[in-house]
Amino acid sequence: MDKKIKKEDRRVRYTKQIIKESFLNLLKKNSFTKITVTELCRLAEINRGTFYLHYYDMDDVLDDVLNDMLSDTSGVVDHVFSGECQNPNCSYPFCDKIHNNDMFRPLLLDDTISAKIIDKMADHKENFITWLMSHSILTFEEAEAVFYFQMNGCLTINRLMIRNHCDDWKKIQKTIDAFIRAGLESFLIHDQRTENM
Repeated sequence: MDKKIKKEDRRVRYTKQIIKESFLNLLKKNSFTKITVTELCRLAEINRGTFYLHYYDMDDVLDDVLNDMLSDTSGVVDHVFSGECQNPNCSYPFCDKIHNNDMFRPLLLDDTISAKIIDKMADHKENFITWLMSHSILTFEEAEAVFYFQMNGCLTINRLMIRNHCDDWKKIQKTIDAFIRAGLESFLIHDQRTENM
């Protein structure tokens, strides 16, 4: 019985992967709002019943793809204050994942999806806001404003770099990281708390 469950799980994972890959391929040619379940099923070579067995609608597929894209990425504070990660198993910034993986790039270039990416990142804003408030004199509203300003700025520069086919992303990233670090450090309380970071 365990073997049957494992086979079904593998089959479900495979089908969902085919659906997500087909979705990303369609996104290279069409905007998110123009992609239909029928078109996706045709490309994935599945029927609509199979699609609806795994996903409720196209927003549900997008949500799953965004979860994949944002998995194993580090938070803002972790990335900016830790420097280059030497551990090969550590997480890496969202920007690197986009620039090192062509399949996720169309997500950033779609205006509808860009807004959803910010919303998805905001699901984890509490860690950033809590950290910033505990290490500074910023209020919740100020820390939240810094979070959204930074996320929107990073998303915009990533879109620009992809559109311009930037061939030196690491240099741009280091410049932006230094700018963000300097900005955040200007708010930090320099006492024993920041010395132990």
